[in-house]
Amino acid sequence: MEKIQTAKMSNFRWVICALLFLATTINYMDRQVLSLTWKDFIAPEFHWSDDDYGTITGLFSIFYAVANLFAGKFIDWMGTKKGYFIAILVWSTGAVMHAGCGWVAMQVEGYSSIEALRMVQAGSDAAVAIATISVWLFLSCRLILAVGEAGNFPAAIKVTAEYFPKKDRAFSTSIFNSGASVGALAAPATIPLLARAWGWEMAFIIIGVLGYVWMGFWLWLYEKPTRNMHVNKAELCYIEQDSDLSAVEKVEEEEKEEKTISFMKCFSYRQTWSFIMGKFMTDGVWWFFLFWAPAYFSDQYGYKSDSTMGIMLVFTLYAICTFLSIGGGYLPTYFVDKKGMNPYIGRMRAMLIFACFPVLGLFAQPMGAYSPWWPAIIIGLLGAGHQAWSANLYSTIGDMFPKSTIATITGIGAMAGGISSFMINKGSGKLFTYAEAQGSAFSFMGFEGKPAGYMIVFCICAVAYLVGWCIMKLLVPKYKPIIVE
Repeated sequence: MEKIQTAKMSNFRWVICALLFLATTINYMDRQVLSLTWKDFIAPEFHWSDDDYGTITGLFSIFYAVANLFAGKFIDWMGTKKGYFIAILVWSTGAVMHAGCGWVAMQVEGYSSIEALRMVQAGSDAAVAIATISVWLFLSCRLILAVGEAGNFPAAIKVTAEYFPKKDRAFSTSIFNSGASVGALAAPATIPLLARAWGWEMAFIIIGVLGYVWMGFWLWLYEKPTRNMHVNKAELCYIEQDSDLSAVEKVEEEEKEEKTISFMKCFSYRQTWSFIMGKFMTDGVWWFFLFWAPAYFSDQYGYKSDSTMGIMLVFTLYAICTFLSIGGGYLPTYFVDKKGMNPYIGRMRAMLIFACFPVLGLFAQPMGAYSPWWPAIIIGLLGAGHQAWSANLYSTIGDMFPKSTIATITGIGAMAGGISSFMINKGSGKLFTYAEAQGSAFSFMGFEGKPAGYMIVFCICAVAYLVGWCIMKLLVPKYKPIIVE
């Protein structure tokens, strides 16, 4: 044991964390291709309305929600290495398949070129037919994308629990979770330019292929800590510090014997419902801004997604998310190490602070009257709050559930988040279409038409996190881990 304590510790856990970061980055870039191309590239070809796009994003969220219900259990059953590999294989394939939707729509409707689709008179029966078939084609591809992407966070959270002690999990989760912001950051800087240069189809293909590259590195580098030749005894001891140090040599055997919790039994715990409500109340907010931010700047300020100003606004938004969110995972570590709190109490304290960030969303629309940079900055701060909140929310699972059940609980929570995303995205699409048609007859808090619709959604987003935190605190007022007998 003396050797374990004094040997220089390897740091391979951070290599694994980097892989999780890259996977999450690719995940969000694949998800963003549609939001960055639909308004200015795809909609003119297929005659989509906001409601059509809301249908696609909303049903994608439902696909994602249902898939998440089973993805976690699949990851726990298949194992982290194989399960994660299969997940990214499926979603990368789904991403690439989007590129074929235009060609298939042309064949089905009997048109010889994309230009012929564009020339169809808006509002005609032919335009409605084109919109309908193309929506269904994109939904088919989004279904495959959603099934694969559902495996990302259950697998990543499980890997984090495998490679990091409890006190470091929020920080490591915030790092890999920042890949969502980095992916969203890289997307507006690259995807519209790819679409303008080579067509929106190539944007889907190029971003989708990145997933295939990642799979090679995953197969090469990942093994569980107890079997990974890059992890020495000192690092293994650090990783397993929450357990009895004398048992470090027997970790592998203990993992094999660890009891799991049945799927239905999971719903009997208040801790599960706490996580479900935390995800349900907040995930939809993040997905709304992820899917609608480019359209928002196009609709409200006239900056198309491939314009220099449009790119800079969305880039700035996600840059703020990225750089501020990473520190959010460190705050609970400060509360634990410096204030002596247990991990759960420290995490909840941090989450209350982050739940206040979205309140700034109330000012996004009013400040936009002065400059579009104000909404970009404010929404960026809101997004940073979400990412910091999300990193800590995910870590509460590792605090209270055995490792054998972490992916299952993550999947259940992600399902709840997907349902909330469907509600807000589909609802927003219908609201924006209705508000635009009503014009000045539709007003809210001094705004008219579609701006009034955006203000309504911003108000909902502003209070969602505080409501979610209060519900979680009521369900699990203090630290109470699940013990499987």
